[in-house]
Amino acid sequence: MTKGQISAKSLRWVSGWLNKFGPFLGLVFVIIVFGLLRPRTFLSWGNFEVMLLQTAVVGTAALGMTLIIISGGIDLSVGSNIALCTVAVALLLNAGASPLIAVFGGILVGAASGTLIGGLITRLRITPFIVTLGMWGAIRGAAKGLAGEQMVFAPDTWLNGLLTTVGEQKSWMILPPGVWLMLILALLTAGMLRYTRFGRHIYAIGSNEMTARLCGVRVERTKVMIYALGAAFAGVAGVLQFSYLTLGDPTTAIGMELDVIAAVVIGGGSLAGGVGSVPGSIIGALIMTVVANGCTKLGLDNWVQEIVTGLIIVLAVALDQFRHRRAD
Repeated sequence: MTKGQISAKSLRWVSGWLNKFGPFLGLVFVIIVFGLLRPRTFLSWGNFEVMLLQTAVVGTAALGMTLIIISGGIDLSVGSNIALCTVAVALLLNAGASPLIAVFGGILVGAASGTLIGGLITRLRITPFIVTLGMWGAIRGAAKGLAGEQMVFAPDTWLNGLLTTVGEQKSWMILPPGVWLMLILALLTAGMLRYTRFGRHIYAIGSNEMTARLCGVRVERTKVMIYALGAAFAGVAGVLQFSYLTLGDPTTAIGMELDVIAAVVIGGGSLAGGVGSVPGSIIGALIMTVVANGCTKLGLDNWVQEIVTGLIIVLAVALDQFRHRRAD
């Protein structure tokens, strides 16, 4: 083996290692930086619990976005979907439905909008960017119409406690219920991607749709299922957002779709498709939360936080482009 071959092999090994562990190392790095700068206020269990709570909504929605981005798609309507689901949950509770029925109703509303999006993409053969950009406005408008262009107040139920800090009476839970829900869904989603035929089809479509079609994958049906499932996760995120707000708000989650997409990209997902992982997306969401929280602890203005987060996103996309050039 020549010296050049050894060098190329070493470079591929380092690249593969960074693809797997890069996001985690990035998370450890930002935690260490802010921990050194603000050890008393940042490095406390209470603050870590708050950061996990702040990550739950974006992290849950990022699970669905991971599936969509791996398949080579995109969904710009996630924030609008979350708002619509908060309104649906509040309206169902006001109509006398049980909290559990309201939860399933909100998730079903999200899945229905995702099915519509997938159908428009596959049947009309319109690019996902255009379809979801249009649905971004349509779903937000539907949320405002259902809510009568105002907030929808709802009776107090156990849903209001999903995203509250764990008190002394519930210290056995360690983490808030909403965080446990995100982690359980992440585990199930990762298992689905790794061990099921549907998961393999998602990667196949994102890697090369034509090849996947030739191998017998029913691409159109799979895409509809992907968008329906992705929007169902947005529905779960909407339930968590309702818990945080304790009401239905048609104007909430404006711009959250960018945070969700950024979480997947920072976590190693590729906008070109075929690459992405559930652990990476959760870590990406955590990185954004840690940066925002750490900047707040340092007393920095919001515009500084936005610049830092934007630079992290640009760096993640640049690394993804570098990986693709090396692969070519």
